[in-house]
Amino acid sequence: MVNVREWIPTRGSPKGRLVLAALEAFGREGYAAVAVADLARAADTTTGPLYHHFESKLGLYAFVREDVERRVLDRLEGALAVGAAPADALAVAFDYVARAGFVRMLSEPHPDGRPDPVAELLAGHVERPLGAMLAAAWRAALGASAQGERAAAVRAAIGRLRVADAP
Repeated sequence: MVNVREWIPTRGSPKGRLVLAALEAFGREGYAAVAVADLARAADTTTGPLYHHFESKLGLYAFVREDVERRVLDRLEGALAVGAAPADALAVAFDYVARAGFVRMLSEPHPDGRPDPVAELLAGHVERPLGAMLAAAWRAALGASAQGERAAAVRAAIGRLRVADAP
């Protein structure tokens, strides 16, 4: 079954402009560094629509992060479904995240403490607790990229996260 979004943001509405501004700001700066007033200004609106549609900065962040993580999970699931090793699937996901500009957002833990969906997905493909460990290494690689490490070096390091076959 294909998961189709109920709503796609466009610049034609304050809600859409807020989502697009949030994707860019949180992707580039992370949660803590972004102010509500800055989001409203970037979206060419006031803070009212943010609170109306999302209740809070955290609500807007959760909305955009869930969307971005769904895109990442789609890529991981696709790569794993065709037999890619977990490290290769994580490299595919890294390529997407780096190209789209979401490394900082996805390198940080979710501010409300939600479980890591990448770890949950990998847990279905490798033994416990290896899925969580691979996801943590992938998030750390995103953090290195967000701190200025060259994307090619980070991708190469992700490729070395090989999982040995079970005895």
